[in-house]
Amino acid sequence: MQDTDVEDRLDRAFLALADPVRRRLVARLSRSSATVNELAEPFTMSKQAISKHIQVLEKAGLITRTRDGQRRPCHLAPAALEELTSWIDGYRLVAEARFRALDQVLASMKAADSHDSV
Repeated sequence: MQDTDVEDRLDRAFLALADPVRRRLVARLSRSSATVNELAEPFTMSKQAISKHIQVLEKAGLITRTRDGQRRPCHLAPAALEELTSWIDGYRLVAEARFRALDQVLASMKAADSHDSV
């Protein structure tokens, strides 16, 4: 898989999650699968507007839909979320390592300062 494929998926996912309605839909689907009607219940917008949000999440690979008789439930796609968290964790680990190094420098400076004042 090419890096550009991964970058494209990350771009689509982060753009999809930039909208607060879509983040709420993802949060709702993290608890259980739901139909468009069930997802639309807490919102004051039309079901058609919710459907458009769902389409954006689907295109981003964050959710999937299945057919269960007449029902077409939406499901969270855990692999897509894992890809996002892995990308974020890579940068978090680098930042934490820098902070630990800075803490060590500050601790050695403090120790040297307290040693010089004796």
